[in-house]
Amino acid sequence: MDLPVVADPRGNLCFVESGEHVPFEIQRVYYLYDVPSQSTRAGHAHHALHQLLIALSGSFDVRLHDGARDERVTLNRPNRGLHIGPGTWRDIDNFSSGAVCLVLASAHYDEADYIRDFDEFLRIARP
Repeated sequence: MDLPVVADPRGNLCFVESGEHVPFEIQRVYYLYDVPSQSTRAGHAHHALHQLLIALSGSFDVRLHDGARDERVTLNRPNRGLHIGPGTWRDIDNFSSGAVCLVLASAHYDEADYIRDFDEFLRIARP
């Protein structure tokens, strides 16, 4: 999704407002940085959590799987976000040098919401 930008010769400003630009209330914000280029992050799905991923700096790829289809999305612009809803497996890889992945989440951390085993995810996603 495209995020609003206020263009200015002194530098652009991009903003995100909870419930306005994302389809959920933001309860948690975190970011990934200094990820080695050969590393993979995430490797899970959520039962209920919504997330918006934004490449604040650099680029990375997000592999999405809904139980039937596999898709790869490259994030490389700080004014574009990827909304990932519940029931979608995600792997994040191919981090460029200096990449920063900002994540806006719909809930506080809850380990019970995670599905960390891909085979279990497939059983849930394909009843």
